[in-house]
Amino acid sequence: MNINNVRFEASYGTAAQLPASDLPEIVFAGKSNVGKSSLLNKFFNRKSLARVSGVPGKTTTVNFFRLGNARFADLPGYGYAKRSDTEKRRWGELMEGFFAGRRQIRLVVQLLDMRHAPTADDRTMLEFLSGAGLPFAVVLTKCDKLNKSERAKQRASFAQEQALSGAVQVIEASSVTGEGIEALRRLVEESLEEA
Repeated sequence: MNINNVRFEASYGTAAQLPASDLPEIVFAGKSNVGKSSLLNKFFNRKSLARVSGVPGKTTTVNFFRLGNARFADLPGYGYAKRSDTEKRRWGELMEGFFAGRRQIRLVVQLLDMRHAPTADDRTMLEFLSGAGLPFAVVLTKCDKLNKSERAKQRASFAQEQALSGAVQVIEASSVTGEGIEALRRLVEESLEEA
């Protein structure tokens, strides 16, 4: 997997626009402001492949990136309270349409902020992934913002989370320091090899 060959492919704002899944897919999901775009940029060693914003909820489309014979999907973040009801409905329909389609999902990379306990929306997403039988890994983002004892405490807390029990792997990661990125790349590569 040569990450340098990644390229942006397309964005889709409604379920009706989503193309059929014709390649193995790696899906990145998580709540607004969890650091999804920053992590994707670090994963691909690019500064601005995925748009990063200081404003939560900026990604409102499904963004596809192509790498060799695989496609990476960056899903819009969930749980941003300041979205209008119309926007929340559109988001829900887009997500339902995405996961209801016959997609060739090899791995869902579910991001959680390591500094905080999973939200109700996080748990709902994790339960959905488990219930749907989708292979998923949990990436605990922003680990660099915790000191050693805080990390140990949060690590123990996440270990108790029943919703995480179905994860194929839990990785602590930082888009600032690069911690956990190699482990995530290996996991993605293994998931694509199983295709």
